Amino acid sequence: MKRLQDKIAIITGGSGGIGKATAARLLEEGARVILVDLDQAGLDATVRELDAGDRVLAVQADVASEADVQRYVQATLDRFGRIDVFFNNAGIEGKVAPLEQQDTAMFDKVIAINVRGAYLGLKHVLPHMYRTGSGSVINTSSVAGLDGSADVLPYVTSKHALTGMTKVAAIEAARHGVRVNSVHPSPVNTRMMRSLEAGFAPDDAEAAKAAMEKAIPLGRYGEPGDIANLVLFLASDESRFITGAQYRIDGGMGAL
Repeated sequence: MKRLQDKIAIITGGSGGIGKATAARLLEEGARVILVDLDQAGLDATVRELDAGDRVLAVQADVASEADVQRYVQATLDRFGRIDVFFNNAGIEGKVAPLEQQDTAMFDKVIAINVRGAYLGLKHVLPHMYRTGSGSVINTSSVAGLDGSADVLPYVTSKHALTGMTKVAAIEAARHGVRVNSVHPSPVNTRMMRSLEAGFAPDDAEAAKAAMEKAIPLGRYGEPGDIANLVLFLASDESRFITGAQYRIDGGMGAL
């Protein structure tokens, strides 16, 4: 028996690097997957790449819009009847700049997607898990949700907020047999890191990458598949006594 045989999993940020890798991993383990993203072209490309037929449903949605969140939840229920796993993964990085130079509109956008979007997902997914008395939620935070990092205040703020949100949700959801955990990756080899590298060193993004890799004891960025494997564990019954936890997946950064 596969670890997620016939489980129904929603993945927000579904066309991004981590979302796509996680979708592939969960499908391998027998799940049916709902991909949620604002990028319709990205969703279409991901569905083609996954090539999983009617086991994948793509829903274009803005996670910061309550109406859109309600719509992707209802689309999941209409198609598959329940929700077993929620990978609350959508997020953006914002702008690289000292805090006094941060653009307020961009700050608001980062908070809207990374915090409001995660909250709305929990608000509208958890009641359906409560009704069945089971389910696993995995929130994507970051090492930046546990530590500080200069020049990315909106992102760090949003990820710290998500860490607290996870703890509160875990306490409340435990009464209903539902688990809520967060994952905290180091830099991962995705589009987001290309953007941050260019922001930290506009004239030499490769130098920025080398410097960040040097700060990771294992000497490299994570790969999307590394994160997907951890999400699979937290989604599965192998982690059935784990809730309210913050899982660093950071190549040893937390040991420094």
